[in-house]
Amino acid sequence: MLARRLGGHKCLGSSSPKLSFGYTKMNVSSRGYRVFSGNSSTACTELAQTITERLGVELGKSVVYQEANRETRVDVKESVRGQDIFIIQTIPRDVNTAVMELLVMAYTLKTSSAQNIIGVIPYFPYSKQCKMRKRGSIVCKLLASMLAEAGLTHIITMDLHQKEIQGFFSFPVDNLRASPFLIQYIQEEIPDYRNAVIVAKSPSAAQRAQSYAERLRLGLAVLHGEAHNFELVMSDGPGLASPSSLAHARTGLELPPMMPKEKPPITVVGDVGGRIAIIVDDIIDDVEDFVAAADILKERGAYRIYIMATHGLLSADAPRLIEESAIDEVNGLKVKADWPPLGKIPGYFTPVAPILQVVVTNTVPHDVQKLQCSKIKTVDVSMILAEAIRRIHHGESMAYLFRNIAVDD
Repeated sequence: MLARRLGGHKCLGSSSPKLSFGYTKMNVSSRGYRVFSGNSSTACTELAQTITERLGVELGKSVVYQEANRETRVDVKESVRGQDIFIIQTIPRDVNTAVMELLVMAYTLKTSSAQNIIGVIPYFPYSKQCKMRKRGSIVCKLLASMLAEAGLTHIITMDLHQKEIQGFFSFPVDNLRASPFLIQYIQEEIPDYRNAVIVAKSPSAAQRAQSYAERLRLGLAVLHGEAHNFELVMSDGPGLASPSSLAHARTGLELPPMMPKEKPPITVVGDVGGRIAIIVDDIIDDVEDFVAAADILKERGAYRIYIMATHGLLSADAPRLIEESAIDEVNGLKVKADWPPLGKIPGYFTPVAPILQVVVTNTVPHDVQKLQCSKIKTVDVSMILAEAIRRIHHGESMAYLFRNIAVDD
């Protein structure tokens, strides 16, 4: 009788066998797993709930909050001993608080005897600080070491700013791609996308743009010029000493003269005349470069402009700049967004190319920005995150999630 009471109960209306916690065998291995939300922000909780609904499990019970003195405290309300734990952590504007919440939660689960602790971090913070710039530091490497010390054993992320960041970690990193979702959006939501051209706003983004163009069978254009050389200048390494300081440190060694970089005038490599321009990148934060790129494309004849990026940080005045860039009235006359440029007509006006949409995924919370700008659209990527969690827990291959993904994507 006792054995019968402790056994698995029958499932009404389903042929899938159930375990004692009510999960199907498809979702739970012998050691079980839990999914926790890494912070108390609404966007992170919503993403975590969406993922758990796809997995058919409940969100783990925990409380993440800050004391009066701004110290982070984490209380786990259920046993995690011997289980696989997945921490879903999005990065809001308060980056440092979110990082501290992730570290404290990982360490809490580690001391609670969790078997494996996997961080699901769709946007990895400090990813732009992955190169030595003058007398700076590689903060991304520091963060990787801190996560390992806190107890993380695996990370699931998406579209790292540089793929080489994976080498900073001492444990496995799965760098998922958002391009299949963005490409699907282009095919389904952009009218006449066959008349589009994929645009890289800088030479460093050309490989990503080329991958999009090849899969969509579209043309490619690259912007090159003085507005996009800041990162190249800053990443040359430690700053050079001034000639006056070198004069006081003569060692008898004559070095070749260092020629300063000469920034060329901004140009567009490729034809965008009479086309829809789709600018693709991994991060859209300060949108001034994107607005400047849109102005150049407009001058070269593009009649509709879309901006697509995986991570929509949209800091500072980004929503306002995007909204103001969508000019639909010139000299008191309305310009239809679907009207291709006809060139300058005597006695008339030249049509403008508004930024119709800025399309980003939900890897970063941007609900406030969407309230400020109606042009921001969101693509949900919770499906691939949920599938990655399921495959990692069951020890299945991740190759299916990278099918048709190029190395440069």
